[in-house]
Parts: sequence; C-alpha cells; structure tokens
Amino acid sequence: MRKIVLTFGLIAGAILVSVMMLITIPFHDEIGFDMGLIVGYTAMVLAFLMIYFGVRSYRDNVAGGQVSFGQAFKVGALIMLIATVCYVATWEVYYFQFAPDFVDKWAAHTIGQARAAGATDAELAAKAQEMAQFKTMYDNPLINIAYTTLEPLPVGLLFTLLTAWGLSRKRKGEGTPATQSA
Repeated sequence: MRKIVLTFGLIAGAILVSVMMLITIPFHDEIGFDMGLIVGYTAMVLAFLMIYFGVRSYRDNVAGGQVSFGQAFKVGALIMLIATVCYVATWEVYYFQFAPDFVDKWAAHTIGQARAAGATDAELAAKAQEMAQFKTMYDNPLINIAYTTLEPLPVGLLFTLLTAWGLSRKRKGEGTPATQSA
C-alpha cells in the first residue's frame, strides 16, 4: 500500500504543484484572480483524479480485486494528504520567499471589485481594514498553512469519498456462489 500511496500521491502533488501552481503563478498578473481560481480548481480536479487511479491500483494489485469502503477511503485519503502537503509546502516557500505582496495584490483586486459594485467610501474603508487584518494574520506561517490546506481539502475529500464508494460497492453477480455460477 505504501508504494501505491506514495506514487499516486506524489504524481497528484506534482500535477497540483508543478503543472499549475508554478506555471500559473508567474503569470498571475496576466490571468487575474478570477481566472486564477478557475485554473487552480481545475488543477485540483486533475490532480485528485490520481485518487481514483491509486485506489483502483490498490484494489486490483494488492487487495485481490475487492476493497472495502474504509480501506478505499484510507488509501484515497493518504494520496490526498501527500498531494496536499506538496501543495502547501510549495505555497509556503513561494509566498514567503517570492510573493510576500500577494495579499496586497489580492486586497487591491477585492477593493476594486467592491468599488465597481458601487460600495460607499465607508464600505471601501472597512474592506481595506479587513484586508489589512487578514494580511497580518496570513503572514503567520501556521495560519497560512491552515488556510492553504483548506483550499484543496474539499475537492480531495469529495474525490476520496466518491472513489471509495464507487470502487468498494458490490457489482451485480458478485457475492454469492449461486449468482456467480449462473
């Protein structure tokens, strides 16, 4: 199980990190924050497809063709965990070493959106204060890690649950010897 989890987790991490984060972040100013979200979550979906392939490989090559929901969930969750750790570690290095102004740019974008939506000066000032507080909080590495972990977690958890359900359920004709011989 360890080899499968490491292999598929690292492949998912490489897709999530190398292919999308490290390629799209340098061009973030050109693609913008809104398109960046679309690209980022698309990368997560592509990366977390490795959960399905990893659990299927485990089921077929290690578990003898059948896997329980719990075991499939465990394998999928471990793959998701490795990919998420790759993602978080890369973001931490990138943010603190190369893009410490990321939140400032995001704040400017957010305030610009509020201004375009017709926010009053008081609302814009409140939004600016909120973003300044967020930056102070986000510059704490532990809080940064927590926020960054929460980005891929829902997508990975959904893939893990669907994969565990899909690959562990019994198919017609499986189970009793009478139905297998018919």
